[in-house]
Amino acid sequence: MNGGRPMNARIKPIEAPYSPEIQADFDIIMPPGMPPLGIFKTVANNPRVLQRMVRGGLLDKGSISIGDRELVILRTCGLCKAEYEWGVHVAAFSHQAKLSEQQVQDTLQAHIDIALWSEPQRAVLALVDQLFLHKTVDGILWAEISQHYEADQIIELIMLTGLYHAVSFMVNATQVEREPFAPAFPD
Repeated sequence: MNGGRPMNARIKPIEAPYSPEIQADFDIIMPPGMPPLGIFKTVANNPRVLQRMVRGGLLDKGSISIGDRELVILRTCGLCKAEYEWGVHVAAFSHQAKLSEQQVQDTLQAHIDIALWSEPQRAVLALVDQLFLHKTVDGILWAEISQHYEADQIIELIMLTGLYHAVSFMVNATQVEREPFAPAFPD
């Protein structure tokens, strides 16, 4: 099951051997020696979209910390019920992002436990929540987040939230099968 859905991929991921163009995109996004993830093999059914996705992503060293980046991604995927992407990021980045198991699980809750988070982290979580619920940010939260982040960082936080809404739509609608190494949502 994937977020309560049966695990039957609606679009079959492409299989090796890959065209040189697709392999080049996989080489950009995947660590050396690691096979491409199911999401990328699924999107590769449309090489143009794969290329734009890979080259337009925000997993590089940006203006925000890896901790803030992963907090945005985990919360967005949790709110969007995107078990596949949430699990991949928990497995691949939660340790690097220095998120505790309790914090990781809290990203899935309807209401976060504020005691688990620093003031800047609470502002980031509130930003993701407001964007998810209202598609905008109110003035009170804008003033709060502006106390902790510069304009370039706020732009990255907002764009990252939107990007992972799109990724969540993709993995949920196509029912990408969970990676063997990635945790599932708790029951």
